[in-house]
Parts: sequence; C-alpha cells; structure tokens
Amino acid sequence: MITVAEALSHVLALAPTPRPETVPLAEAQGRALLEPAVARVTQPPFDASAMDGYALRSQDLPGPVRVIGTSAAGHPWSGEARAGTAVRIFTGAPVPAGYDHVELQENVLREGDDITVATRSGGSNIRLRGNDFTKGDGVLPKRPLSAADIGLLAAMNVPFVTVARRPVVAILPGGDELISPGADPAPGQIISSNDLAIAALARDAGAEVRVLPIARDTEESLAFGFEAAKGADLLVTIGGASVGDHDLIGKIAKDRGLEQAFYKILMRPGKPLLAGRLSDAAMLGLPGNPVSAMVCGIIFMQPLIRAMLGLPAQQPARWARLSRDLPPEGPRQHYLRAALSCGGDLPLIDPYADQDSARLSLMSQADALLVRPPRDPARRAGDLVEYIALHR
Repeated sequence: MITVAEALSHVLALAPTPRPETVPLAEAQGRALLEPAVARVTQPPFDASAMDGYALRSQDLPGPVRVIGTSAAGHPWSGEARAGTAVRIFTGAPVPAGYDHVELQENVLREGDDITVATRSGGSNIRLRGNDFTKGDGVLPKRPLSAADIGLLAAMNVPFVTVARRPVVAILPGGDELISPGADPAPGQIISSNDLAIAALARDAGAEVRVLPIARDTEESLAFGFEAAKGADLLVTIGGASVGDHDLIGKIAKDRGLEQAFYKILMRPGKPLLAGRLSDAAMLGLPGNPVSAMVCGIIFMQPLIRAMLGLPAQQPARWARLSRDLPPEGPRQHYLRAALSCGGDLPLIDPYADQDSARLSLMSQADALLVRPPRDPARRAGDLVEYIALHR
C-alpha cells in the first residue's frame, strides 16, 4: 500500500493538458479561465462623480457660486468651467474639465441659481478616469469565473473568453444489489446513491458528467459499461465486484490496456482505490462503500478534475482547534467526519464519535473532514489540526 500523498501524485500525473475553447461571456460563469482576459476599454472612461451634488472648483469654496449647467449619466455637460461657477451633477456623470471637487447636495445651500457650501466633505468625491482598470490591463488570474468576475469582464468590454474545456467524466456504478432511486427494492437490494453523489462532486469540480446505467457483477455487463464510457476524459467506476474489491473491474480494465498506477492506499475510509490510464482516458476505481467512495472522490477525483482544468489541484490547507481530546491514530491516514463551530482565533472542530463509513447521514451533516496523519499521536483539546471543508 502507498501513502495518500504518493497516490495523489500518481493520480494528478494522469491529467492531460487542458484544452481551450472560446465561449460567450454570458455562458462563462463557473468556467476555468485559461487565458488572461484583457480590458478593451478604460473604466471609468472619464472622471466621474461619486455622489449627487455639485461640481465646482476648490478655490471657489465655500462660494457663493452660480450653477450654470447640469451633468447626468449619459448626458454630459459640455460647457466651459469658469471661476465662480458650478454644475449640478449626478452619480456616475462625467465631471466637466476644470472642476476638481464634487460637493454632496445635502452640504449645499441653494438660493435660485446660487449655491454656498455649508459643510465641506472630505475628499474630492470624484472617481478618476482609469481608477478601476485601463485599456490593455489583464486583471483576472486563471480561476473559475464568479458572478463578480463576469460583471468585471463585461465592464472590460470582453464579449468572449477562453476557458478550459470541461473534462467529460463517465461514472459507472456496479453491483447486483443496486437499483435506481424511485424503484421499490426487493429483498437484498439497495438504492444506488454513490453514482449520483460522485456525479455531484464531479460537477462541483467543474466537469461535464455522464452517469452510466448500473453494471451487474458480470464481465459482460461491465464490458458494456466500459464501451459506453468511450470518449470520456475520465472513467470513474464505483464498486461492481462480487468477489473482492475491484476484481472484475480490474480484469475488464486490464483486458482493455489499463496502465495501473496503484491499487491500495494507506487511508481510511477508502483503502481500495484503483487508478491508471485507460487508452486516452484516466481511470479511477472507487470503493463501493458510500462514505469511502465520497471521501476518495474528494481526495482524488476532484483534484484530478481541477488539474484537467488547469487549476490548482489542491485546496489551501485549513486549520482548526480540537474541541476535545482524541486517542492515537493507527497506520492509515484517517479522514473523520466532523462539525465546525466558532472559536477564538480559529474554528473549533469536533469529530463525530460514530465514524461508520456506511452512514451517509453523518456525511451529509458533517461540515468538514478532519485529517489525521498515519500514527498521529494522542491529541488534546485546543491542538491545531488540519481539515477539509465540505461546504463552500
């Protein structure tokens, strides 16, 4: 068996170079930006008022000065700024050349066309041209595009962006005992949940997902599933073996030329995990145990998908303080479902007493996976520990 770090290194080596595609900005949310986007305009394109009020010259304060025009968004004033004058101005409107201050309307006393500044506000209340960005700036790093990013790109007058093509992930569940949600189970049957959970994890990481029909524990059924997965960038199998973990999966894969990277890992839950290259696709064989499958999906599948998108594969480490004492760990790296709560300098983390890897309800309730390295010594409440967040 190999360590989690060694296994992850092998898995990430399966990622091909991201393939670019150009999409309209309206369809780019959540996509991984592959090439820097360059601003085609300057923003603001002119000195703009940050407030409703009056544009005037600082040397004329406090007045009185005469209002000689109005500047509104989309309707700039084009007259000449003169000593002893002001222009009524609204938020976002161009500040006419020659005026260097905008005073808030509530700070101004007006009588007819004459105004006096009763209280001067701090600052000029003017957003200078190019204060946000200038033409030619490349202001976004490679990352999944958020709603704010989409707004920024639109303001940059960028109608199309180059993003990484979403990797296609084919998910093949297997097992004679499995039936689809909504069906009535016969004696000995259970509802298939792993395929939909793993599909959700893959989509969260940015993949396009194809969930294949449940394969039975026969070579013929599994071979049909492998054929159906052709064209995918990543094949993820789940369970599907009647004699030993992945015995049939491994045989079918090897018959089709699998270059196996490893099989078992020093981790719990999720020790049996198959990984390798199958023709021009990567392959992961996840265990059939529900929580084991999800933990392996989080630790290995999601980083692989992110690497396929050209993104940082691993999320930054997060730290919390233990809320209670823990006994020493065994020889395998342990991922414990845990609850987070507010602490002082860092969150408090409390691993559940029951870590039964078949209990999906605990996985659903958990805020985090507490990471305990192999042979981690006994820990005391307040000790600093690493965790993986399960909810964003």
